[in-house]
Amino acid sequence: MKIETIIWDLGGVLIDWNPKYVFNESYFESEEKRDYFFRHICTSDWNEEQDAGRSIVEATQLLVSEFPGWEKPIRDYYGRWTDMLNGPVQGTVDIFRMLRESNKFKQYALTNWQANLFDIALVRYDFLHWFHGRVVSGEEKTRKPFPDFYQRLLSRYNVDPAKALFIDDNRRNVKAAEELGIKSIHFQNSEQLKQEFSNINIL
Repeated sequence: MKIETIIWDLGGVLIDWNPKYVFNESYFESEEKRDYFFRHICTSDWNEEQDAGRSIVEATQLLVSEFPGWEKPIRDYYGRWTDMLNGPVQGTVDIFRMLRESNKFKQYALTNWQANLFDIALVRYDFLHWFHGRVVSGEEKTRKPFPDFYQRLLSRYNVDPAKALFIDDNRRNVKAAEELGIKSIHFQNSEQLKQEFSNINIL
């Protein structure tokens, strides 16, 4: 089946976002302490609640009250959030630009991102305005990998899943898309993506 639509994840694919740009080797006294912080305090599950619409203020205060001895790093998680943005993944943005200039595909963003923080990215990165549409988890109050989140994009933009291609760096999210009949690529790096696109005659 011919691909007509490309659906992009953003963080880790088009934008280099990583908390470890703030919580680097010198932030904590030891690597063990940093690992504990991410495993037990500012966990991925906690962060995904903000992606699904919870206020970053509420989320921060919740953890500060529960873990008062970790107040500074907890507050730094969103207080220094812009420092976690390391800019575009340039190789992928170049591919995105090539596809846009070819005018052969509709291109959409499907992203787990807290709504107010996404506004910062929209100000910083012009290429986020190139999409034909986008669905942002914080605005929708649901997120990947829940099927209804993918379905909102498919329904809102009248996308045929059998003619769509989804790119995400999270294997869990890729699996969820495939279960909805959307051909998917597990993103690892820009060169791998370019080769995958070449293999299926996208590029």
